[in-house]
Amino acid sequence: MTIQRNDLTPPLVLVFAAADPTGGAGIQADMLTLAGMGCHALTVITALTVQDTAGVEDVLAVDADFVSEQARAVLEDMPVQAFKLGVLGSVENIEVIAEIISDYPHIPVVVDPVVASGRGDELASEAMLEALRELILPQATVITPNTMEARRLAIRGHDDHDDLDMSACAQRILATGCKYVLITGSHANTPQVVNTLYGSRGVLRADAWERLQGSYHGSGCTLASALAGALAHGLDWALSCVYRTSQLLAMRRRSSTSATTSSALVRSSSTRQLIKASSMTARP
Repeated sequence: MTIQRNDLTPPLVLVFAAADPTGGAGIQADMLTLAGMGCHALTVITALTVQDTAGVEDVLAVDADFVSEQARAVLEDMPVQAFKLGVLGSVENIEVIAEIISDYPHIPVVVDPVVASGRGDELASEAMLEALRELILPQATVITPNTMEARRLAIRGHDDHDDLDMSACAQRILATGCKYVLITGSHANTPQVVNTLYGSRGVLRADAWERLQGSYHGSGCTLASALAGALAHGLDWALSCVYRTSQLLAMRRRSSTSATTSSALVRSSSTRQLIKASSMTARP
């Protein structure tokens, strides 16, 4: 029996991501973030990881057929309002996920293109990046790379330049067919964190705030999931309020002394209310 959504059913977000034993990132952070956004996460595990809050030691990709079966079972039973993609595990997984989301072109797709851990451990091979460019990005509503990930996605081949500025990187990524590119400044070596949203007309807006000391495990997962949650609520203007969400995350980090706890930034109902209140000012 297929479940029909009604006013009592929270928006459903189907997440493709890896499991994180620390609970600070990956599918665990996605679930907690979406709960804080008033959504229910439907989770498809793409990979298992061996990691701590500092970095990733090993990744075991789930068999692609099993990834497909997880997703198809849920999609045939429940009305999904948004897709969120994180670590996908393998080229084969990217291929089956691309096929799945192509069957649901009306559902928005948020892509967090996780290339490496915060410490720099590789999580995506060049073959995986190429599959992402060719199969996933053309279907994406918004992609949320940090500066390093944006360069990795934009630069192709040995004849390319590795000194592209972020605007040029964004234009190359947009050329793949995705609608928006939100380049985050969390990994940049700058006094301020600057997030910039690009669309077909170039820079749509940029926001900056004070960079906090330390590193924060799972911040990219949290941001992308918060955006997917907003889109699942039907907020067409979610791309305008995402910066408000980012600023809220930064403010909440100020009270955190542990890298692990940063993934809990949008878990409470008060966070959801703040996001809703701040985003109302961004409504066109």
